[in-house]
Amino acid sequence: MHLSRLRRTIKKSAIAVLFVLVFVFMLLNKTNNALIEKTSTTAEEIVTPITEILVMPASMLLNGYDYLRSLRKIDLENQALREENHKLIIANAKNRALEVENKILSDMLNYVVPPKADFITAKVVAQEGTAFAHSLTVYVGENNHVEKGQVAISDKGVVGRVEDVGSRYAKIALINNINSKISVMIESSRVRGMMVGQNDIWPEMVFLPLDAELKVGDKVITSGIGGVFPVGLPVGKIASVSKSGAKIEPANNLSRLEYVMIVDYKLPDPADEVYEGRR
Repeated sequence: MHLSRLRRTIKKSAIAVLFVLVFVFMLLNKTNNALIEKTSTTAEEIVTPITEILVMPASMLLNGYDYLRSLRKIDLENQALREENHKLIIANAKNRALEVENKILSDMLNYVVPPKADFITAKVVAQEGTAFAHSLTVYVGENNHVEKGQVAISDKGVVGRVEDVGSRYAKIALINNINSKISVMIESSRVRGMMVGQNDIWPEMVFLPLDAELKVGDKVITSGIGGVFPVGLPVGKIASVSKSGAKIEPANNLSRLEYVMIVDYKLPDPADEVYEGRR
């Protein structure tokens, strides 16, 4: 719309100048009607290509502006979709956990429902993958209520736990970090164990019952034992089984994370409660 208006303005200005010249010729008796018509036609033929050339830079600028504005709109839409996707992941994990709990608690009374979770989405700004550290640094901003020990997940499952919090950034120990220990279980059989990091690509599931039957491909979820992590969050799947335990292939590619969600499930850490009770 802006380009067509610009073309019309340039055409009108050029034709007006030519007609002024024709009018001058008429006053000097050096022209006639045929010359006026011929001049008008010639002016149209000359002005049209000149107009296109003059409008070209403006056209490029306007097209570039429209393109950048569309990119900004797409970025905002993608951010909104990521937020919505994170909410759906939490809801899906809760629904799966509730299905199992309903079966287990169908004959029990006075079951206490866990409080509603709060979360923020944080961008990954750095990653450590040395032999002694497997962690992420994420930007959390100010006044975000992020605290040490809170859960970090992505759109596919558990990523790790918050290890340290600064004024604007937080450090997250990934599930393959050697200091990571999370109580997990097999989703289908409910066999429990402890997932411990090995500073390797994949963590390991240990402390399994002697009669535990594990199969490659079994889905692994959080067990809810030990607090902090609610039951039912996706962790990964069994990649291999040995006498000492089983390797877990994480649900996430831990080396390619761009955003994580830091969640406060408001579940107390039993170790902290025991410690406070002894004081």
